[in-house]
Amino acid sequence: MDSTTVTTILGCIVVGYLLGNISTAYFVGKLYGIDIRKEGSGNLGSTNALRTLGKKAGAMTFAGDIAKCLIPICIIRLVLFTENPELAIVFAMWYGLGCVLGHNYPFWLHFKGGKGIAVTSAVVLGIAHWPLILGGLSLFILIVAVTRYVSLGSLVVAFYLVINTLAWHMDSPYFVHMLCVSFVFAFFAFFQHRANIARLLNGTEHKIGEKKA
Repeated sequence: MDSTTVTTILGCIVVGYLLGNISTAYFVGKLYGIDIRKEGSGNLGSTNALRTLGKKAGAMTFAGDIAKCLIPICIIRLVLFTENPELAIVFAMWYGLGCVLGHNYPFWLHFKGGKGIAVTSAVVLGIAHWPLILGGLSLFILIVAVTRYVSLGSLVVAFYLVINTLAWHMDSPYFVHMLCVSFVFAFFAFFQHRANIARLLNGTEHKIGEKKA
């Protein structure tokens, strides 16, 4: 890649990180008069907002986390880099990864944020093909409906970008690049869910609909 491309990638990461710092859960919690970091799991994500404050707060948090990632990705793909669609996807993925990092590790909240699944989902919505989006959404809903474990469904979401890259971009000149970045998304999702994975394995994971003590 030339220096201009590398510079653009770095810019996407920085802008993504800064916008990722917009912690929707924190501000929604303030609307309800609480510091959500001190409630439930303490996580700044839509699942904790849902469990702690109810469906409306959970939906607001999820929508905000989606928007801060999806809108810029649409601008990258549909406005700024239309002349090279494959490279635009590369830039969008790097923006999304920066946004995940900002969401997970916001500097102004002592680097303690969410787990990045809603933001990763926004990346999927912004770059993936519709069959994967519809199939993936159906699979997520099925897993959560049957098991009532949001974390288990979230871990499946972590691989959507890998699947999308393998299914639709193997002929891209940026295939290896895309695949590597896709696996980084999966890594961060599993890393942020390491405690959930341990609880899933020992049968103590919290199910949707039950209050966390």
